[in-house]
Amino acid sequence: MPSFFSNKKLIILLVSIIILVALIGYSRMDREQVTGPEQVVRDAVGWVQTIFMKPAYAVSGFFENVRDIRRIYEENQLLKARLEEYAQISVERNLLRNENETFKEMLELDESLNDYLMRSAVVIHRSPDRWTEYIGLNKGSDDGIEPNMGVIDSKGGLIGKVKQVSEFSSRIQLLSDNDRTNRVSAMISMDQPEYGFIEGYDVDTGLLIMRKIDIEAEIEENQMVMTSGKGGVYPSGLLIGEIVYVEPDEYGLTQNAYIEPTADFYALDYVYIIERTSTSLDPELLEEEPS
Repeated sequence: MPSFFSNKKLIILLVSIIILVALIGYSRMDREQVTGPEQVVRDAVGWVQTIFMKPAYAVSGFFENVRDIRRIYEENQLLKARLEEYAQISVERNLLRNENETFKEMLELDESLNDYLMRSAVVIHRSPDRWTEYIGLNKGSDDGIEPNMGVIDSKGGLIGKVKQVSEFSSRIQLLSDNDRTNRVSAMISMDQPEYGFIEGYDVDTGLLIMRKIDIEAEIEENQMVMTSGKGGVYPSGLLIGEIVYVEPDEYGLTQNAYIEPTADFYALDYVYIIERTSTSLDPELLEEEPS
């Protein structure tokens, strides 16, 4: 009896193995339809996978988002640093470009005005409440600077004269200063030069005023005005500006010419101090009318 049951168990085991192998083989066959048990098993497995995969994807996505945010933050910081660096470089480039242009103009001026003794200087002071009257330079008596020396900008336009000198700096009176004693003996460039004085500055229009021009003189627009060299301070031939228009004076005895300055009195950085090498006339002639 025990032998029978022992053989029966063996037979059941073998039959079960055969059925299992058949089912496995059957399930691996390429079929369009699946059996009911297979469908139940697959749905159950899929449902369990769904339950576990959603939190897994959520956690994975969270850490991925954190990494992305950190990477974007680091890239943003790097871009901001580079942008600030670019802005600084742009400013420095523009400053160097402007200085280069100024130095080129000053070099050309050196060649064209080599008959005068010129000393370059830098504007180091300018008072806001006296912007059109005075500037301060970094050259003084220790550099050979003396009162009444003329001063021009980097383009060769006359801007004024040395008014006061200390050992290491000097104070320059601009042509745009409306001081009554601030006068320049000037001439209009034409076949027969006409003479007059630069006396005054129109703040509203930014034009210099040339007075005491012969009433009969035929003055035209765009004619150039320069120093005559007759005043005893400025050498002749320094550019002052270009005539914009002319009108009779208040008494109708002489003419006044309004002049667009060659120099820009509002933007002065580098200048030249001019020492006249020829014999100077008496500075008191500045108060007299030129012949």
